[in-house]
Amino acid sequence: MKFAKCDEKPLGIYPIVDRTYKLEPLYECGITTAQLRVKDLQGKELEDEVVSAIELSRRYDVRFFLNDYWQLAIKHGSYGVHLGQEDIQECDIDALHQAGLRLGISSHTPKEIDIALGFEPSYLAIGPIFEPISKKMAYDNVGIKNLKEWAKAVSYPIVAIGGITQENISKVVESKSASGIAMISAVLDSNGEISKQKTKELIEAFKA
Repeated sequence: MKFAKCDEKPLGIYPIVDRTYKLEPLYECGITTAQLRVKDLQGKELEDEVVSAIELSRRYDVRFFLNDYWQLAIKHGSYGVHLGQEDIQECDIDALHQAGLRLGISSHTPKEIDIALGFEPSYLAIGPIFEPISKKMAYDNVGIKNLKEWAKAVSYPIVAIGGITQENISKVVESKSASGIAMISAVLDSNGEISKQKTKELIEAFKA
């Protein structure tokens, strides 16, 4: 059961945001892949947020992934869904596949990579590459050496995530291992809002 591929363009700088309103300034900068990860809404409020994000992303022709809420992703026709290792075990994989959604899966170790590959996803996220800024992880940092080795062993697009900043992004780019680089804090200003300047600089760094 192979999930649909993303298009041939690299996934590029791949911001993960907690609210839909943060997506438009990113799209205006030229971001082509993004993810909504909401942890503090439920019911109608959550669904409205998801619907707005999907509609906005369609308007900008962006590859939009919804984190966790696969039922809503199917219901409202999201481009894709991103799931963690535990979520993937609890989700209705057949329903996701039949809906034609793309699937991204998180992985932190070679064992988790093997589990993820069993689902034949659209992409595989590997991390944390460096010490994460946004949250504490129960996993060791992967580092560039492991990223290169692990990526070489799989034939799926890789998204590098975790602790990647303007200061160290060049190491990830130079490794030639990642089709996408996930960003949480690195696209934000000191008030937690989107910084267009930082976003544009990151896009340039990825292209370099």
